[in-house]
Amino acid sequence: METTQATIGIKKDNRKAVVAMLGKLLADEYLLYTKLRNAHWNVEGIDFHTKHVFFEEEYNKIEKIVDEVAERIRMLGFYSPGTLKEFLELSHLKDESPKKNDSASFMEVLLEDHNTIIKFIRKSISENAEEHNDEGTADFITGIMQMHEQMSWMLRASLKTF
Repeated sequence: METTQATIGIKKDNRKAVVAMLGKLLADEYLLYTKLRNAHWNVEGIDFHTKHVFFEEEYNKIEKIVDEVAERIRMLGFYSPGTLKEFLELSHLKDESPKKNDSASFMEVLLEDHNTIIKFIRKSISENAEEHNDEGTADFITGIMQMHEQMSWMLRASLKTF
């Protein structure tokens, strides 16, 4: 639902399409944030302390992204989705926990989620810039994608076995 008429050089239909994409991204980010909290609270094993701290650092990064995506939607003149029901309906991610509470099990699920988000953002960058005349959002989500790429790399490196 539109909140204000944003006369920022992007047609309403284009802003609406961008906001639909951002709503899905917001849902993905919020679900990932919740999964990181779960990992932080419930991880067990010999590496408990280091992974407990690691998951906290990661959910703090995602919490910031959640807020920035919601505010970007508002900048474009629309209300952000904000209920768990909406997030679950919009998200590309699976609402599931790993079978075990060891760090590797949590990291495997989180890695899959990061990769899903990266692929969605990568597809959305050109759509926002070229089809919807919104280079600002294209640039904004490019930065988010880069953060997810770094987080994905950290998880891949941690899961590597020799």
